[in-house]
Amino acid sequence: MGFAFDEATTVESVGEGRYRGQVSPDWSIGIASNGGYLVSLGLAALGRALPHPDPFAVSAHFLARADPGPVDVPVEVVRAGRGLSTGTARLEQEGISRVHLTATFGDLGALRGPTVVTGALPAIPPPEACVPAVGSEASPFTQRFDLRLTPESAAWVTGRPSGVAEVAGWIRFADGRPADAASLPLFADAFPPTAFNLFEGVGWVPTIELTVHVRGRPAPGWLRCRFRTRFLIGGYLEEDGEIWDAGEHLVALSRQMARVNL
Repeated sequence: MGFAFDEATTVESVGEGRYRGQVSPDWSIGIASNGGYLVSLGLAALGRALPHPDPFAVSAHFLARADPGPVDVPVEVVRAGRGLSTGTARLEQEGISRVHLTATFGDLGALRGPTVVTGALPAIPPPEACVPAVGSEASPFTQRFDLRLTPESAAWVTGRPSGVAEVAGWIRFADGRPADAASLPLFADAFPPTAFNLFEGVGWVPTIELTVHVRGRPAPGWLRCRFRTRFLIGGYLEEDGEIWDAGEHLVALSRQMARVNL
């Protein structure tokens, strides 16, 4: 038996530029499939169509809720160059577009050029000092991970939100699958929303748009993550994320717009 993520993002070719897969109920939160999982499903199809191995830049718009069951994924190769290739994909169910994404792929192993990193590694207590997010009432999606939140990030669990729109901690797959470039867009949408620490009783926080920049192939081990919000206006927020690998290298950046339902 393979790893759960790979099985849940498997697609098959059903014609030129068309793929088919299954939206698995095991990656849902309540009645909704997780956005990062749906992006990964679309990227699996694009990865079959484009000549480069790694997603570099991904932008997805969520148009309608995707339900568990069959999904069609038509793709279009927009450009295939020497170093980068770009394509679009749609997740369709019953003829309705549920997710539309554009992605540029490249080869992270072939990167050459100057490197300057001025951002600091997030100061996060070790995993054993953090709060496990999986319990008997955890969603099917959360059960796919070993997720540890900093005590401050988990304050909302006790009904006393910290008042700081930030969540941080450690994450890895629960079944031992190593993180790789293909899974980083999923991890970028795997933590509880930052809004949970702003208000009591926050309900669904659906993502409107998600962008992920993959900056490197992660080393084996825990991923160190931090997500922060600076602006919540009219019920809509931005959430900026950083993902660092076990070697303390930045491997992904993310930003999403989401709606807060109280």
